[in-house]
Amino acid sequence: QVQLVESGGGLVQAGGSLRLSCAASGGTFSLYPMGWFRQAPGKERGFVSVISANGGSTYYADSVKGRFTISRDNAKNTLYLQMNSLKPEDTAIYFCAVGRAGISYIPATYTYWGQGTQVTVSP
Repeated sequence: QVQLVESGGGLVQAGGSLRLSCAASGGTFSLYPMGWFRQAPGKERGFVSVISANGGSTYYADSVKGRFTISRDNAKNTLYLQMNSLKPEDTAIYFCAVGRAGISYIPATYTYWGQGTQVTVSP
């Protein structure tokens, strides 16, 4: 069955960097857009970034634009999120997800989800 496994989260000081990975298995992911979402305590899951199936198009939430970079390696079935200049407000559980035919910022339109990885940014 389809499985998405995130890794790379952790504790970092403000201004630091982390690189998240999402290893996908059990499907043909190169046909679909993939995205990153995050959920902070007491808040709804929100859009962070999405990348098209072939990696040619990327989109970001305004709050992370210029600091985060999404990429994918379809040969390795792996999605990445490079996070630089981290801020305390970036603290959340980060989830990767497989989308459908088109680019979407809406969590409910994504088909498969990972279990999430915790990112904590200290002041």
